[in-house]
This record gives sequence, C-alpha cells and structure tokens, in this order.
Amino acid sequence: MESVIETLHEPIVPFAILLVVILTVPAIFEKLRLPGLVGLLVAGVILGPNALNLLQTKMPTMQLLSDIGLIYLMFVAGLEVDMEQFRKTKHRSAGFGTFTFLVPLIVGTIVGRVFGFGWNASILIGSLFASHTLLAYPIVSRLGVVGNEAVTVTIGATIFTDIGALLVLAVCIGIHAGNFTVIKFITLLGSLIVYSAIVLFGFDWAGKEFFRRTGDDEGNQFLFVLLAVFLAALGAQLIGVEKIVGAFLAGLAVNDVLGGGPVKEKVIFVGSVLFIPIFFVDMGLLIDIPGFIKSLASIWLTLAIVVGLIASKFLAALFAKLVYRYNWQEMLTMWSLSLPQVAATLAATLVGYRAGLLTEGVLNSVLVLMLVTATLGPLITSRVAVGLRLPETNLDIYTSSEDESFLKAEASRFTVVVPVYNPQTERFLIEMAALLARHEGGRIVPLAIAKAHVHMDAPELEMAHDRGDMLLENALQLSRELGVEAKPLLRIDDSVPQGISRASREQNANLIVMGWGQRTGFRARLFGNVIDSVLWAAHCPVAVTRFLDSPTQVKRILVPIENLTSQALQPVRFAKVLAQANQAQVTLLHVSDRRTTPTQRAWDESQLALLAAKVVPQNNFVIQVLPQEDVARAILNAAKSCDLVILRSKRQRTAGGLAISDVTTQLVHQLTCSLVTGV
Repeated sequence: MESVIETLHEPIVPFAILLVVILTVPAIFEKLRLPGLVGLLVAGVILGPNALNLLQTKMPTMQLLSDIGLIYLMFVAGLEVDMEQFRKTKHRSAGFGTFTFLVPLIVGTIVGRVFGFGWNASILIGSLFASHTLLAYPIVSRLGVVGNEAVTVTIGATIFTDIGALLVLAVCIGIHAGNFTVIKFITLLGSLIVYSAIVLFGFDWAGKEFFRRTGDDEGNQFLFVLLAVFLAALGAQLIGVEKIVGAFLAGLAVNDVLGGGPVKEKVIFVGSVLFIPIFFVDMGLLIDIPGFIKSLASIWLTLAIVVGLIASKFLAALFAKLVYRYNWQEMLTMWSLSLPQVAATLAATLVGYRAGLLTEGVLNSVLVLMLVTATLGPLITSRVAVGLRLPETNLDIYTSSEDESFLKAEASRFTVVVPVYNPQTERFLIEMAALLARHEGGRIVPLAIAKAHVHMDAPELEMAHDRGDMLLENALQLSRELGVEAKPLLRIDDSVPQGISRASREQNANLIVMGWGQRTGFRARLFGNVIDSVLWAAHCPVAVTRFLDSPTQVKRILVPIENLTSQALQPVRFAKVLAQANQAQVTLLHVSDRRTTPTQRAWDESQLALLAAKVVPQNNFVIQVLPQEDVARAILNAAKSCDLVILRSKRQRTAGGLAISDVTTQLVHQLTCSLVTGV
C-alpha cells in the first residue's frame, strides 16, 4: 500500500494524467461540436483543486510543462505569420496594424479605468485587446480569397499587433515590479530594441548557416530550432521582459529558415499534440469555479471587456476602410479576421495574472472573451468573405511563363525518375512515367535504393542490392514493351528519401513519379515518411500515384481547384499532359460556398473557362462550379464518373498550433478511383 502511495507522488503521474486528457478530451468535445480547447479548460477545472484535486498548478511537473507550452504557443504564433504575404503589403499592413492596435488599446485602457484599475493595469488590459489570432485563416484559404488585398493586409497586421501588445506587456510588468524610473524605462526600451535586432537578424543568419551546413539532418535542425526558442526566451528574461516576447520573436526569426518544410511540421506537431494542450489544461487549473461564477455574477466587467473588444476591432476596420477605400464586404472580413483573441491574449493574461497585475475577474473575463471571439470571428468570416474579388490580372500572371516551364526540359532531354520498391505497383508506375516521357519525347530512369550499411559486405546490403537488380530488370522489360527509353539506376544511400532526391538532381529529372505510401499515424506525423521528405527536398515536381487500373485506360480526369493561384494550377498542367497523351477529357471542378451569389458563381465559371482555354488548349474539358458546404463530399460525388482524380496536397494549421483537417487527407481514404497528388 505504501509503495502505491509513493508511486502516486512520483512526478510522472501528473504527466500520465495529462497524456490521457490530451488524448481523449478534445476528441470527445469535438464530437459534441464544441472546440477541443474548451474541453482542455474543462478538464483542468475538473482535475484541479476545486474538484478532484489530481493536478495543481504549483506541481513542479505542471509548472515546467505549462511554461514550455506557454513559450511554444507564442513561438508557433510567430512561426505561422506569413512573411511572404506581409512583404507584399507591408505599408498597408503597418497602417491597419496601427489602427487595430491603438484603437483597442485605448478602449481597453478606458474599460480598465472605469472599473477602478490603476493606469498600469488598465494599459495592460488595453494591450490584451490589441492583439489578434488568425483562427479564420483556413476559411479564407478554402474560399480562395487569400489573394484579396484586404485579407493580405489583415494577415500582415498580425506582426504589428502581436509585437506591440507584447512590448506593452513587457513595460507594464517592469513598472509593476517597482523602482521603475524614467532612466530604467529608457534602458529597458533600449535593451529591447538591441535584443530584438539580435534575435530577428542574428537567429535568422545563424539558422540559415546551420541548415546549410547540416543539409538533410532533420534531427539536428529540429534541436536547433528548439534551442533558438528557449535561448530567446531566456534572453528576454535577462533584459527584464517576459519570456513569451522572446518566443514570439524567435518564431519570426526562424520563419524564413524553416519555410514550409518537414522540420516546421515536426516543430509544430510536437507543440500542438503535447505542450500547448498542457498549457490550456493549466489555464483550467487556475479557474476557481465559485470565484468564476461570482465574477460573472457581476457581469459588467466581462460584458465591458467583450463588447469593448468587438466594438474597437470594428472601429479599427472601419478606419482602414475609409483610409484605403475598401468596400463593406472587405471591411467586415478584416474585422472578423482580427476579432479572435487566443494565443497572445491568453499568454499575456496569464503573465499579468501571475505577476499580480491582473485580478481573477479579468482572467475569467478574458476566458469568456476567448470563447466568444474564437466562435464569432470564424463564423462571421465564413459568411462575409464569400465572393471577395481577386485582382483580375492574377490569372494572366499564373498562366503565362509557368505554363511554358511546367514539365519541360530546359537543356537536356525530358527525364522522369521512377523509384521502384513494390513489385505489385511497379507496372502502373512505369506505365505512367512512360506515357509522360513518350509525350515529351524523353526517357525514364527506374530507380532502386539499397539502404547503406557500415560494412559494404553486410548480408542485408547484399539482399537489398539483389532485390533492386530484380526490380530494375522488370522495369527495363516493361519500358521496352511500352516503347520508351529507360536507364535503370541502382543507388546505395544512407536514406531512401535523400537517395531519391539526390539521384533525381544528378539525372536532371523533370518529374518524379512515386507510388502511394502510408501518410497517417503517429510515427508518420512525427518523423515524416519517404513521400513527405521527397516532396520537401525534390528540385522538380513530384507525382504521388495510386492507380487501380492501367494509366493507359484513363479517359476521364477530374481536377478539383480550390482557388486560382500558381500552386493550384500545377495539377491542371499535369492533367493537360496526361490528357494529351491519353486523349482524355478533363473536368475542372470548383466547390463554392452555398451562399455564393449567382453573379459570383458565373464569374468563377468564366475564370475557370479562361484558365482551361490557356492551360488546356483543347475542346475536351468541362467546367463545373458546385455550391456545397461539404467540399470532400462534392468531390467524391463528381469522382464517381471519373477514372482519375488529381489533387494538390497541402497541410494547414492555425496560429494556435492546432491541426486543421485537410480535404486531401479525407479524400485519399474514400476515393474509389485512381489518384494522383503532390504535383
């Protein structure tokens, strides 16, 4: 019995409880159509000192993991700022960022003063109003309106609002610590400027150098990113500001270094499945239910914070409309995108509460604010962003030079590299590559990878070598039957993905054709797989295929198009080559929102027709624009009459570090026809 009691006091016990909560609670709440984050807060309340008392916020394990989650939350918020979008409209982003920072800051300060808070606490409350989290970004992306200037400006403004709010937090906490003179204030600001420059420019340079020297060593690159985050957090504390300021700046600093590659996926994945959920559970532990009910009973503070935030963000968007001459639809979209208060707001509130600058009533009111705005913002965005116009010139830009360069050899013959591993799928892969190579007057390079060993005479290497020879002999025979030139290649390499990428570069390949592999599961999400790594590292387009019948039998091709961007058009160009080789019909499908007006639907159809005429210069194409809420279901229904579906593979996440389900992921498990993705 004593051993059991001693075991229950082990630090590992709270960690095990947290894992069970993270694994089960969000899934249960999402089935009830409630946000998973709400479930984590509720779990914290139930497990906390006001209920079961299994977890306490002062436990060493809880303090450590929650602090890491807090740092990770702000790091991911900085990491997911789209720097490319910001650079395009940096001046107007700065303008709207100023509006949506200053107006809520002033309103929040007034709210604080009205309810009896001192100037320091009131200004901190105002800074909580000033930031915003782009929870609705996946919605505008799905609607295909990210290219609209108002949307781009709002995305870029996130940098200004979050940095501004964190700087105000740093100063307020410094003043609250006492003995804060004008000299110390100037010293703090000067230290902050120097520190920010070191993090933003120094870490960016160091990251690029480290990634260049380590090449494909994702493990060390992952560790470098984590080291950068925590060094930045410690550096912030050394100069006297909160560590979340350093974490956010570190996210901005390594943004360009990571790009959209597998290391970024791993960094965000670790945070989203472990540390960030623990932070939200810890927030739940802080909620005193009797105190929460009591604070909401005097509802005026909560009401003032919620209404003040909503009204001030609306006023800021209105100023941007008047200054930059946006229409009402664009103005409402900017307002709804800047409405949600999650990442920076919660982090700053917790810091202010722990420092004793904010009361429990403010903490509880901010939790209500998070729930209201995190629900209201995306809901309004889904209604007002429908049909936002994109610049008319985008289509011409996307269909000019890129169409000429896609699948075209520059200085050498068109080359298709085909990694072969599974004898059962080898024939269809070779047939697919042969169709494309013959159409372009090129060749195929069947590629087998034997995993290297320390000893070159190891039996495992001999077996892999013999197996590769057999696969390549079969590929050579198939290519002769299909009447296309083949140059088989057997490569010994430490890593299969690196072997494929390096061999493709050495052969100056124009396309890589791969078979489908396992892309789900914990291990694949954490460590990636061959497909993920090749897609990231390859110098040319990669077609990931799953054929149920011979590619030569494909006569009806479906290409779902989410929005008219250069990336979205790549599958269309691929379909063009395959259709010309097979004399097949191409259907371009765009699934629009049910609330899309007939005028907007007609405009979408005209844009798709123009796209088809430029990219697929034949008469054998069909245009479909379907108004439906369930995008995956619409594509599945359309695919029933097709032989092949070509999808663009992508993955999106919110600034809170939580994964957003991808339509592609849903479709690959439900399609009953052949599939090509990744191009």
